[in-house]
Amino acid sequence: MGFKFNILYQDSDLVAVFKPSGFHVHQPEFPARRVPKEIVCLNQLRDQLGTWVYPAHRLDCATAGVLLFALNKDMARQLGQLFTCNQINKKYFAVIRGFFPDQGILDEPMHTDTSSEPVETITEFKTLARVEFPVAVGKRHTSARYSLVEANPRTGRYHQIRRHFAHKGHPVLGDRAHGDSYHNRYFREHLLIGGLRLLAKSIEFQHPISGENVWINCDWPQDWQTTFEKCFPDFIL
Repeated sequence: MGFKFNILYQDSDLVAVFKPSGFHVHQPEFPARRVPKEIVCLNQLRDQLGTWVYPAHRLDCATAGVLLFALNKDMARQLGQLFTCNQINKKYFAVIRGFFPDQGILDEPMHTDTSSEPVETITEFKTLARVEFPVAVGKRHTSARYSLVEANPRTGRYHQIRRHFAHKGHPVLGDRAHGDSYHNRYFREHLLIGGLRLLAKSIEFQHPISGENVWINCDWPQDWQTTFEKCFPDFIL
């Protein structure tokens, strides 16, 4: 019996599931990096539904949250057009190092695997809560500050949100590729909060067939509830 995803939405053309951290959307392109199919969403969801599924977008392996699939090639094409034309609203939540501005836009161009020149990237953000612990983490400050932010990426580049915040000197907690090992360790060993603090909370778009507005939202996972209890107890879930 394979892994069973929590299905958040399903109709005759598309399905959305909650992707846990640690699952790949599909097999890595390089054969040397292949992973067991038991942690590949494409394989497991296909077996769970008994039909072919087509990823409409991607989430990093370490990122949990709402993941959308088409159930036929035509819907996959139409959803792809919606993503390309920025007609799908994605809402993420992240915990980042330091105190961040109240709101704004991150638009630092980024290199991608398919372009030799930096390409446009846009992430809108707003800060929802801040916390300061009276402990020295690392060697620069006598206290540890963190911000809870909502991020709305308007483009979909590789590690876009993670790279945008890291470029500003405020990496996402738990980010091994772009983050701060001292603060990652503090969260993991002292607060007992492991994993990447980035959650794809919801997705919203106009259904290509019915024309109706579709809003798909996931519940707060237990590790995020723990994060709020220990770091942002006044934040209203």
